[in-house]
Amino acid sequence: MAFTHDMTSAARRHLQAADALRPGAHRGVAGYLYGIAAECAIKAMMQDSGPRLNDAFYKHFPELRTILRTALQGRRGHTLARFVADDSFMNNWDIHMRYADARQIRDEWIDKWAEQARRAVSAMGT
Repeated sequence: MAFTHDMTSAARRHLQAADALRPGAHRGVAGYLYGIAAECAIKAMMQDSGPRLNDAFYKHFPELRTILRTALQGRRGHTLARFVADDSFMNNWDIHMRYADARQIRDEWIDKWAEQARRAVSAMGT
């Protein structure tokens, strides 16, 4: 079955799930979901007004940020460009952390990812 993409809805859904998991024993899973929420929000912004880069659409942080930086040069005022130009945005998050021992995922990273994911989700549609 082919599923349609709804990045805006997915971003909000993953952020909500991460917030629900964060206070409990599954902080590592919450950290992973914050990254997915931020990625979906960035991809929603790409769909709305950003570059049409098919190869970037299926990339993950940090590679996604690097590809978009190159594509968005000269568009620093754009909302999407501000996120990907920020070196601290989703720093230390990697798609492969889903296989890691949760003890490797630092609480301070999760706290920062939560704040960054919220900002990205809030910026969708702006």
